[in-house]
Amino acid sequence: MTEHFDAIIVGAGQAGPPLAGRLTAAGQRVALVERKLVGGTCVNTGCIPTKTLVASAYAAHLARRGADFGVSTGPVSVDMAKVKARKDDIMLGDRKGVEDWLAGMDGCTVFRGHARFEDPHTLRVDSQNGQDVLNADRIFLNVGGRAVVPDIPGLSDVEFLTNVSILELDTLPTHLVVLGGSYIALEFAQMYRRFGAPVTVVERGSRLASREDEDISAAVRAILEDEGIDVVVGADDVRITKTGNGFELTPSAGAKPIAGSHLLLAVGRRPNTDDLGLEAAGVRMDARGYIVVDDQLKTNVDHIWAMGDCNGKGAFTHTSYNDFEIVAANLLDDDPRRVSDRITTYALYIDPPLGRAGMTVDQVRASGRKALVGKRPMTRVGRAVEKGETQGFMKVVVDAETREILGAAIFGVGGDEAVHEILDVMSAKAPYTTLARTMHIHPTVSELIPTMLQEMTPLD
Repeated sequence: MTEHFDAIIVGAGQAGPPLAGRLTAAGQRVALVERKLVGGTCVNTGCIPTKTLVASAYAAHLARRGADFGVSTGPVSVDMAKVKARKDDIMLGDRKGVEDWLAGMDGCTVFRGHARFEDPHTLRVDSQNGQDVLNADRIFLNVGGRAVVPDIPGLSDVEFLTNVSILELDTLPTHLVVLGGSYIALEFAQMYRRFGAPVTVVERGSRLASREDEDISAAVRAILEDEGIDVVVGADDVRITKTGNGFELTPSAGAKPIAGSHLLLAVGRRPNTDDLGLEAAGVRMDARGYIVVDDQLKTNVDHIWAMGDCNGKGAFTHTSYNDFEIVAANLLDDDPRRVSDRITTYALYIDPPLGRAGMTVDQVRASGRKALVGKRPMTRVGRAVEKGETQGFMKVVVDAETREILGAAIFGVGGDEAVHEILDVMSAKAPYTTLARTMHIHPTVSELIPTMLQEMTPLD
């Protein structure tokens, strides 16, 4: 028997539950389908657990530096079982909060199982309790993504970790080898080094964090190497051989093998779209499996939308939640919000963090426009000096003619927070002088942003 709803939402990640809240508040009857864990990547295997681990790693790192502040700490040890237990408590509490919210949401029915399209308006949900057939006027997909497992010679012969399975470790690796040089890879590399494990990062390209400007990539590498992390780049022919107590990874032809006990794969993400039966609904995907959407997140099928990691418009919690806001604004508020209106922004949560907004300097240079650029080392930021955390720098690039801020990178203590004042000025399309002439509180990291804006020079 088919059960009809006003809307079906597939996936209980960062966009699905709040959309269910808005739709039910508007009097609609909603079915929300989740095949695994309510809360999606962010709550269960992404932001919440990883940043909890980052906090534990920072505590260990700061304790080891106690003498720098005149504090005697003695030998520092890390109890990985307790670190994991703290992470689990916080993550499970967050998940329960979302589950309780959905359970108490009038007009929303949660189905636990895997959904597949039977036709453009109908989904069959397979669960342990059987099957449910659901039909709706509108369907919203919020199915997320998962780690890419590359085709590497020898990989199938060894056990390996992804960003999901590494969260279950409650002991310290003898030697963690991280394959990948971007955000997930670098965050885990630094945290496990701070927990006490030897760590090697192996990256196929010529530098880490390759989407950033070269000066940021170089600074990231220097910070990690200074903490004792080995970095190998140019790994263009990776091969893996199983050994008695682990494995050996050969990064390229003729290179010396790297012996490891644990291998973390962090080479990219792919959307969870291959088993939804999208062909039965006529929903178009691109060559990489992302659902093709327009500027308001509607697919080529008029009554189906795609939000979050599965649409290729962003791979962050904040982009997924903003997708919900855009869909809800258009459907319920007569507010024509668009994806193209938002400014690219994200953070890299190594320590110190990198907060990014807008274009990189390389992108501005490639555009050919006249621009001004400002840069200031964190060694000249009083707040950073006081805290004993002077690694990194801040920089900003501005259109020389319109005076609008084009992009910024705040790489240093508090950078993930301070970058928001630049983001807000960019969103308001105000000239950079608005920020340059604003009095800030001392002593803060943010107070040096106006100073940096006052000291800009032409971009060569």
